[in-house]
Amino acid sequence: MAELMEVDVSESVESAFAGLGLDSRLVETLAALGYEEPTPIQRKAIPPLLEGRDIVGRAATGTGKTAAFALPLLHRLAAAAAVVTPTKARRQPTALILVPTRELAIQVAKAVEKYGQPLGVRVLAVYGGQAMHEQLRVLDRGVDVVVATPGRVLDHVRRGSVKLDTITSVVLDEADEMLDMGFAEDIEAILAGTPAGRQTMLFSATMPPRIKVIASKHLTDPVEILVAREPVAAGTVPLVRQVACLVQRQHKLAALGRVLDMEAPGAALIFCKTRTEVDDLSEALGARGYRPEALHGGMSQEQRDRVMRLFRAGKANLLVATDVAARGLDVEHLTHVVNFHVPSEPEAYIHRIGRVGRAGREGVAITVAEPREQGQLRLIERATGQRIEISRVPTAADLRIRRREIFQATLKGAIAEGELEQFRAILGSLGAEHDITDVALAAIKLLHQARGGDAEDGEDIPVMQPEQPRGGSRNDRNDRGPVRRGGPRMARIYISVGREAGIGPRDLVGAIANESGLPGSDIRGIEITDRFSLVDVPEDAADHVIESLNGARLRGRRVNVRRDRQG
Repeated sequence: MAELMEVDVSESVESAFAGLGLDSRLVETLAALGYEEPTPIQRKAIPPLLEGRDIVGRAATGTGKTAAFALPLLHRLAAAAAVVTPTKARRQPTALILVPTRELAIQVAKAVEKYGQPLGVRVLAVYGGQAMHEQLRVLDRGVDVVVATPGRVLDHVRRGSVKLDTITSVVLDEADEMLDMGFAEDIEAILAGTPAGRQTMLFSATMPPRIKVIASKHLTDPVEILVAREPVAAGTVPLVRQVACLVQRQHKLAALGRVLDMEAPGAALIFCKTRTEVDDLSEALGARGYRPEALHGGMSQEQRDRVMRLFRAGKANLLVATDVAARGLDVEHLTHVVNFHVPSEPEAYIHRIGRVGRAGREGVAITVAEPREQGQLRLIERATGQRIEISRVPTAADLRIRRREIFQATLKGAIAEGELEQFRAILGSLGAEHDITDVALAAIKLLHQARGGDAEDGEDIPVMQPEQPRGGSRNDRNDRGPVRRGGPRMARIYISVGREAGIGPRDLVGAIANESGLPGSDIRGIEITDRFSLVDVPEDAADHVIESLNGARLRGRRVNVRRDRQG
């Protein structure tokens, strides 16, 4: 039987990260987050950055580089009393992190905010496609760290809402990607506007001559670090089938249940964000006939030991857990890993799927994603170098077919096991009165009904179509307006209703298509916030769409439609 182990890593985490010289509050936060030990890029980068040195790091996504620059940046902010002794005056940002895409801006901002929570750090992600007035309002309240795409931060510099002369730290994250997207001039302008004595950190997956020119011009005696991905030994490459289902939030639980019904996992580890979600999901899956067990930080050690014994013995086939609670668990017989949300960092996804497909065995990684999380999926694909298949949620008809397949396999197994002689007398007695085939069919019917039969699974879950990558970036459009490669220029349209009105992508596509006659295939880049929505349509059709849709009703609300004001 496979061994299931729990490891208390808090002491080793504290000693490992404290040994790098980080602020004790950051070390405690890392321990609470379950970070076990520094990655190679963190061990090499953090000490010189704490000394104030500039750095050039060649490291790919997935090596832990976000924490490598975020932790010393936060340490230096705290040491300078920039965030621990706020004044009544508006805080001007002192740290600027430049990234190529809005997905990465959101991801990095969340990570910095998470690490810096005990320091009271205020972080803002700034990118194109988001209403300028929202960013201005937050900036006016004051922030410490701005994570931004180059084009949009220059918009703020021109407005005076971001002042470069207060910046003491600049990070260029994925510098080669920013140059590939045409941000070279913007980066030059930003660096030229910051103080000469700032600390500069440059990270890039590759080091072409253009990157070296920027480094030699704008960095002072930088420490150079090269960290490659650890090679995987021959024959140990994980054979992991990676799939994602796109569903609206209200359908996620039903979608997960159907996917599990289709997959019939032998042993699955399901990741949730919070303790409450772990408990709620465990209860819901139990009601569907599964044998789930919950694992989170709110449980006593005795409860955790009981859960692990059940899972190890195969008496529970689903383990629903938070990331932190699952740290240190090694389950060799695991067949499936399920993400009930898209992980906020590619590193977390990589760590999770590494738990299946070991030693040449096949495994499955399933992600239940909302349409708005597709950008994060693309970041993960880029980090892993592997494609995540977008799979439709099984229909009720699919489930009926699958249940009968499983039932048939069960019958074959019973035949193979033998020990059927004790029932031969019953068969003989009934066979004297009825056709032997009818007797067998009746037995199968009763067993099938006892196992739930063709259970009623409700209506089919609405199909969400994956977004097509838009021009300006492999992941997203840039700040200068969306352009589809090989297609027409796109315009971004603002619509004055959002999630609070119950609006979904189908509502927007249907309304635009019905009112303007624009084909649904030409409607792209849908983003829905609580109070408004943004949609990309072909530039030559934009004015017609606005005129046709303005004043129409969506979900009973009259809408205002205009071109998005990006500043």
